[in-house]
Amino acid sequence: MVVALLSIAIGATILSGLVSIYYDVPKQMGAQFRNYGANMIFTASGDSFTMADVEAAKACISDDAVVGAAPFRYENVRINDIPVVAAGTDADEVKAASPYWSVDGEWFSSHNDVLIGDSVAESFNLKIGDMIELAYTPESEDGKDENGEVVLDNIDYFNVVGIVETGGSEEEYVYMAASDLEALTQTEGRVDVAELSISASADELSEYIDKINSKVPAIHASLVKRVTASEATVLTKLQALVLLVTVVVLALTMICVATTMTAVVAERRKEIGLRKAIGASDKSIIQEFMGESMLLGLLGGAVGSVLGFVFAQQVSVRVFSSSISFRPLLVPITMIASIAVTGIASLMPIRSATDIDPALVLKGE
Repeated sequence: MVVALLSIAIGATILSGLVSIYYDVPKQMGAQFRNYGANMIFTASGDSFTMADVEAAKACISDDAVVGAAPFRYENVRINDIPVVAAGTDADEVKAASPYWSVDGEWFSSHNDVLIGDSVAESFNLKIGDMIELAYTPESEDGKDENGEVVLDNIDYFNVVGIVETGGSEEEYVYMAASDLEALTQTEGRVDVAELSISASADELSEYIDKINSKVPAIHASLVKRVTASEATVLTKLQALVLLVTVVVLALTMICVATTMTAVVAERRKEIGLRKAIGASDKSIIQEFMGESMLLGLLGGAVGSVLGFVFAQQVSVRVFSSSISFRPLLVPITMIASIAVTGIASLMPIRSATDIDPALVLKGE
């Protein structure tokens, strides 16, 4: 009976732990995938859109689902008369939406601070602490303003506070606060693209896309399919693996319990034969053994529920570096599953107990 109880408890532990992991894996894996950048992009349906449009679109998404929403405005500027692209954005939102950016130094946080890409730093031989001059030529058809005067360049000086490395095109830009870029260009309000990191399933993301595109006409929302597709594929395969392991563990538990109960019935053959000889019915014998197996399933399920949470917590902490929440509903489910597995596994041994012939057993055969 102790062996059977241990078998059930171990099976219930694996069942409870894997089910907890099964339901928490999407959240944990989603958090890991958010480290690889945005999975939703806002672009202009027409000529451009504004921060007000971005806020209206974000309102269509659940607040707790938005990890980061980084707006970008791009303008052609010059360093030493050599053209580069400057991007005006929000440093905090970029850090939240694209945590994979590796920054040597600091992010821009005050007026006239810039973060430059590694390629820009190499091209102009710049390092942290250098002062650079950025020149911007206002747009005009013939180089003159509406009064017929020659349009002069807007020039401002910026302090290099950090160098960013991503291994991608981000290393070719100069990043600054959106307000600094607006001051340099003397225009404000425009956003070219917004990159969002959303913690949601593929179906939820699709729903958000449809809702935004229907409610905010200035914005065209789309998914970064290479990110969302990879995330969905990994999660599907991982959940399938967890389900398969759970089924295998339950099958092994059932076999172990059946073997143990068979041994219990064999040890109690004389007791069963004596009881049947003095008038005990098969029903009473079935009830006794089934009651014992149900009690073992109940106790094993209770122990396994507690140990399963500990097991799932350790896996989550060691693999995903984050804890999981306790699910009270999982306790009765685990206990019911343990009772069911034990009951099914005991059917054959109990049937063999009712087939015992009292005459043969009492004669020692």
